[in-house]
Amino acid sequence: MALEITDATFEEVVLKSDKPVVVDFWAAWCGPCRMVGPVIEEISSEYEGKAVVGKVDVDAHQKYAAQYGVRNIPTVLVFKNGEIVDRKVGVSPKQAYTDAIDAAL
Repeated sequence: MALEITDATFEEVVLKSDKPVVVDFWAAWCGPCRMVGPVIEEISSEYEGKAVVGKVDVDAHQKYAAQYGVRNIPTVLVFKNGEIVDRKVGVSPKQAYTDAIDAAL
């Protein structure tokens, strides 16, 4: 299951991770986010042990969404060594996310 990432845990979970990290910026009221959510959960299971997969509720935790220029949701960022290596805005097919993770592995 994807991790719930908060402003308080973002630095430890995402920026200091020794594995690639996928972060889904979403909100409960966002229809397209509800389409991406199950895909992110699938990826979380498939990449367990290889990558960290998490979600940030932008209504509750705005600090890093603002810091990384997340203006539209869903936005999925892929981090490696604390740096953004890929960004997907809107709904993308699962393959787009897995290709981004594979490139970061």
